[in-house]
Amino acid sequence: MKEIITASHAPAAIGPYSHAVQVGDLLFTSGQIPLVPETGKIVEGGIEAQAEQVLNNLASVLEAAGMDFSNVVKTTVFLTDLADFATVNAIYATRFPSAPPARSCVQVAKLPAGARMEMELIASR
Repeated sequence: MKEIITASHAPAAIGPYSHAVQVGDLLFTSGQIPLVPETGKIVEGGIEAQAEQVLNNLASVLEAAGMDFSNVVKTTVFLTDLADFATVNAIYATRFPSAPPARSCVQVAKLPAGARMEMELIASR
């Protein structure tokens, strides 16, 4: 059975999508960009601030589903500039200190709202 997950502490969707969908023991999140939930605007600062905000937003979605980063089995990271890869990796690693999930990372031409990064994930209970 499919359950829609809405996270009260994550930014409101800027399109016709849910924060996440849970099917059985699997949780599939929509991509999160570095929007500040209270303002709906991109967090100020460089890629460091954007990476932290994306991870904070995803943490809120995981929490709404009764999970945390230890439940994550796969992530996909979208960057507008692969020159940001090392910086994002360092911040990403703080959320996955051991046994990190599988991951893909790709460079894209553009992301919504002028974001420099977006990330989605799959988690399992």
